[in-house]
Amino acid sequence: MPEKKKSTERFEMPVAECLVQGNKTLIKNFDSICKTLRRDSKQVSKVILRELAASGSMQGNALLIQGKFSDKTVNEKLEYYFKNYVLCRECGKPDTHFDSEGRSTILVCEVCGARKPVK
Repeated sequence: MPEKKKSTERFEMPVAECLVQGNKTLIKNFDSICKTLRRDSKQVSKVILRELAASGSMQGNALLIQGKFSDKTVNEKLEYYFKNYVLCRECGKPDTHFDSEGRSTILVCEVCGARKPVK
């Protein structure tokens, strides 16, 4: 038996637990994903729903999306969000937060101090 590979990264991207119910998809662990990413669930859901071109709403700690989406599709969109709205482009660390300057939103890295505007 091969040995299990262990990740040496201190941060691991969470995986969405999706449940398809008719024409709706439920991300059961959406709240914990947002807490792991250190982001507001409203902002994360807005970007995910825009990327999926679907409507949806929060149902307690879960996100209910109108439409059938596979785990793979939802996790790809979460990966997109992570790369564009969480990771620092300079040092690659996930230790970032949002700052507002006028009408623009800036992604600020807490490790290297890099600042980049986000859409």
